[in-house]
Amino acid sequence: MKTFTKFLGIACAFGLGVAASGAIAQEKIKIGVSIPAATHGWAGGLNWHAEQAEKRLEATYSNIDVIVVTANGASEQANDLEDLLSVQNIDALVVLPFESDPLTVPVQQVKEAGKFVTVVDRGLSIPGIEDVYVAGNNPELGRVAGEYMRERLNDAGKIVVLRGIPTTVDTERVDAFVETLEGSDIEILDMKHANWNRDDGYEVMQDFLSRFPEINAVWAQDDDIALGVIEAVKQAERTDEMFIVGGGGMKDIIKRVMDGDELTPIDVLYPPAMIATAMDITAMKFTSNAPVEGRYILGATKVTPENAENFYFPDSPF
Repeated sequence: MKTFTKFLGIACAFGLGVAASGAIAQEKIKIGVSIPAATHGWAGGLNWHAEQAEKRLEATYSNIDVIVVTANGASEQANDLEDLLSVQNIDALVVLPFESDPLTVPVQQVKEAGKFVTVVDRGLSIPGIEDVYVAGNNPELGRVAGEYMRERLNDAGKIVVLRGIPTTVDTERVDAFVETLEGSDIEILDMKHANWNRDDGYEVMQDFLSRFPEINAVWAQDDDIALGVIEAVKQAERTDEMFIVGGGGMKDIIKRVMDGDELTPIDVLYPPAMIATAMDITAMKFTSNAPVEGRYILGATKVTPENAENFYFPDSPF
């Protein structure tokens, strides 16, 4: 089931109405939220949005208690899940697995204990364990970036690509991007992994700048990478030569787009706010009669100067 933002807004409003009417008045419903710690920019945004959603849900629904825990690794997260189940006695779990394989059995144990399970972003290694799956659209992120490249470059030019960490997420994005460029005269000079990291982005871009005297555009894929690319391009004094497309929705990049920065004309969303979407949907399970089970794949919105304000969260760390 593919559910879009408009439907979600209507459903959430319905859920709010039911809650306000006092239709659900039983004992406290405990929703455990297990996510990676804020070890990098996107995860920092994830944590911030989880905290904001926790405050909002608890203020809206008097019978809901949200427990957010963060982990620095897969084993720590597995221990957190055991604690949420056996000590906190949660009714539902929202989990973004630190890694898919080592978290599959711990999440399965929560489900087998009769709890409602929502998995976010990274799927488990065994399909079908969860009741709800919420994620960004990785192929769409690559496609949207590729379409913009074709339009902006009039189907001809020289570009470089900075990839993320070697994972299925990266592969899905890059494959869709490359496929979108097929049939054009856009040449990919080189592709290298920059590990969704600002410092790596800086070093990889320095290498590209030293080897290629002509670069018309850069697909950084990720906003953390894009910040490193921006610094390298500025130091090389080649800002008038190219533009940079990142991805994710980092507030620093969104602000640049909002201000009409020619170096970063657009961004493509892969929103850390998806954790809030997952928490809202999970709460609806207990506060309304609306069916919520299924897959919710969020859109990879192209952020432009015209709509950037809608995606700018200045208080978020990301």
